Amino acid sequence: MTETIADVGIPDSPLAQEVTRFIRDTSGDLLFHHSRRVFLFGTLQGRARGLEADPELLYVGAMFHDLGLVAGHRRTDQRFEVDGADAARDLLLEHGRSAADARAVWLAIALHTTPGVPEHLEPEIALVTAGVETDVLGLALDRLTPEQIAEVTGAHPRPGFKRQILAAFRDGFADRPDTTFGTVNDDVLAHFDPAFRRTDFADVVLGSAWPE
Repeated sequence: MTETIADVGIPDSPLAQEVTRFIRDTSGDLLFHHSRRVFLFGTLQGRARGLEADPELLYVGAMFHDLGLVAGHRRTDQRFEVDGADAARDLLLEHGRSAADARAVWLAIALHTTPGVPEHLEPEIALVTAGVETDVLGLALDRLTPEQIAEVTGAHPRPGFKRQILAAFRDGFADRPDTTFGTVNDDVLAHFDPAFRRTDFADVVLGSAWPE
């Protein structure tokens, strides 16, 4: 590990270097800086909670968690989280990581917009979500010191981040609105498009093929 930010070492293995280059080249400044902050905040939140993840796995999960928002790396027939999860799993297996490691990272990415579940699973899964929740929602910021926050955001700044990330979410699944059913993602579409009609779970139950 050759780079340290807020006393967190950035993984520098061949796999991590490949991941850094790939996300840097494909995802643009917004998602690159966000993804690095997710890794850093996730690691710091883990220390505050007494959780220690495999740094390389946590790094891959953090860096790939929003890949499904990126043109050329997204599908229209599944949730954007699954796009990134599939790509990360495949890369880990290509680099010789175990099937269990690849599945943990798959779950970390696939579940990062599903509150209330990841924190009960392996540290790699819990801390990707913790990093996302800190950076996007501001959750548990009080567990971090002002110095830690300043160092992370100094290295990976977030000018205009709130509006930009919401726009990136909208653009990433506007053409697959059905995949947002049952997730926080339909809030984004409803925010930008007053005509967007959410799928209502109660209507699905009442309109099912069952007579009663």
